[in-house]
Amino acid sequence: MTISGHAAVAAVMGWPVSHSRSPRLHGFWLEAYGIDGAYVPLPVAPEGFERALRSLAALGLKGCNVTLPHKEATLALADEADGVARRIGAANTVIVTDEGSLRVTNTDAFGFIENLDQRAPHWKREQPAVVLGAGGASRAVIVALLEAGVPELRLANRTAERGQALADEFGTRVQATAWEERSSALDGAGLLVNTTQLGMTGQPELEIALDPLGQDAVVYDLVYAPLETDLLHRAGALHLTTVDGLGMLLHQARPGFAAWFGHEPEVTGALYAYVAEGL
Repeated sequence: MTISGHAAVAAVMGWPVSHSRSPRLHGFWLEAYGIDGAYVPLPVAPEGFERALRSLAALGLKGCNVTLPHKEATLALADEADGVARRIGAANTVIVTDEGSLRVTNTDAFGFIENLDQRAPHWKREQPAVVLGAGGASRAVIVALLEAGVPELRLANRTAERGQALADEFGTRVQATAWEERSSALDGAGLLVNTTQLGMTGQPELEIALDPLGQDAVVYDLVYAPLETDLLHRAGALHLTTVDGLGMLLHQARPGFAAWFGHEPEVTGALYAYVAEGL
């Protein structure tokens, strides 16, 4: 596809950024919809991030995604941030307004719940959910599940103090539980979500007994390298519904693409297969 001098351009900033699947993802949509546009990776070190972010308008970019380690800094530097970004405490999507100001949001909660609804539409919102981990991804998952109406979240983190602090921040519907009790916390839960790096390529496996889960429960692993983690493999062997993390990446990209390129994109099987290549 030919890119003209009038092309809409967006980017992803991170340090490092070479691992990002976002250029492949957005490139697929640009090609599929015949859009005169480009989406490029920009490796930006933390010490140069503020200068780079404030240069978006001058360079004519429509906006950008941000990945680690810049998400919290993006929220702090924004001219305008929506409520979701403030509740999560970080931003991953920047939109340059017509006036040149920076409007930010966080689409991780949206991507998480859209992927869950697409891959496991029968999941039980009325039952408790168990969330493992207390990092930035966990915050997005908690916001999404609370907004979806889940009555109780059981939060288990390897560092108890961090897990308790996060639970306290979100109120009485979020209860911290000891990491050693993560298996027993599954009793009566309709959803288990792993937001840790355990099970990722090069990381230790996540050790948790899945037997307390009922047959209608859903196991969701935000890890997508590998696509089928040991957790998802074991859940599948028990005939539980499983959801991998790649769909969350695909869905969280939709709002940014629509804002930058003026087209509402779809998450399809072809897109999933294309972005999954090489994982």
